[in-house]
Amino acid sequence: MILTYACAVLIWLSLITYAALGGADFGGGIWDLFSLGPEQDEKRRLIVNALGPVWEANNVWLIYLVVGLYTAFPLVAATLATALFIPFSLALIGVVLRGASFAFRTHFGNSVTMKEAWGRAFGIASVLTPFLLGTCAAAVAGGQIRVRNGAIPVALFHPWLTPFALVIGAMALALCATIAPIYLTVEAQRAKNAELENAFRTRAFIGGGFLAALGLVGLALAPSEAPLLWHGMLDHALWAVVVTMLIGLATAAALFFKRFRLARALIALEIGAFLGTWGLAQLPYIIPPDLTLTNAASPPATLWAFFITALIGMLVLIPSLWFLFHVFKEQQPVPPVHEKEVPGV
Repeated sequence: MILTYACAVLIWLSLITYAALGGADFGGGIWDLFSLGPEQDEKRRLIVNALGPVWEANNVWLIYLVVGLYTAFPLVAATLATALFIPFSLALIGVVLRGASFAFRTHFGNSVTMKEAWGRAFGIASVLTPFLLGTCAAAVAGGQIRVRNGAIPVALFHPWLTPFALVIGAMALALCATIAPIYLTVEAQRAKNAELENAFRTRAFIGGGFLAALGLVGLALAPSEAPLLWHGMLDHALWAVVVTMLIGLATAAALFFKRFRLARALIALEIGAFLGTWGLAQLPYIIPPDLTLTNAASPPATLWAFFITALIGMLVLIPSLWFLFHVFKEQQPVPPVHEKEVPGV
């Protein structure tokens, strides 16, 4: 059982990391789409400078998550791929379209019309993808996916279009729209642009306000829409909920006092606390109410192979990603955003 839980923790950590890094990328696309006013071009340039050239590296955590799930918990992977085929397929299209449109806007957006068209495609894909992934998460947490006698009853739309799922999808969108401007305040600070610092600080508060409001709506719906999650939270994860809220308040305070680097660290911690609370609240289930960590796990030999290779992979992956970010994000001076754009890929 310890090995099973250890493998689950590794997979959950990859989900948290993807949410913290990939979520910022999605949030950048969201605010790129809604960049209005006299400084809209400078805002978009700052977003491009922040995303390129390392942003595609964040998708490695999504690959790690999917491969880990198929290896350690194949029944879970098969169940999700079957029951949530439509939203996952649409989200995958969104990930591909988002990356392609970002690259095409950078390299082939010579005319204003083409640049605006690719920019809209980039923004729309950045909005739809996290929303769909959020509805999928809510379908799992709400117990909408059932496994009966080894068979998976397929309802193409109902599991991910419940009121709870729509609220959590919007909450995922708000989370991305909060992460990105907090990260971008640091980029604006490095670029020595006080106006953009304040602009993205304001956007972070807007995103955070929507996030808090939607979180309260989700909590109100949880007793009826996700009863197992609700009771698990009250039973053994209430302390984690309190910690998550306190981290959120600390993030808002750091942002208010313009401690942008501290706010960046705290919002990443907030994501970990939020997703960690979800996982803790629904233990021992991985897809409630039918699949637990133990009855859905691979044989011990497979789990050992995954656990050892995953740790070895982490020893290679984490230093490599740190070096990538260190070279392209920390060592290179950031020019004023009106001077140049960094290529997207």
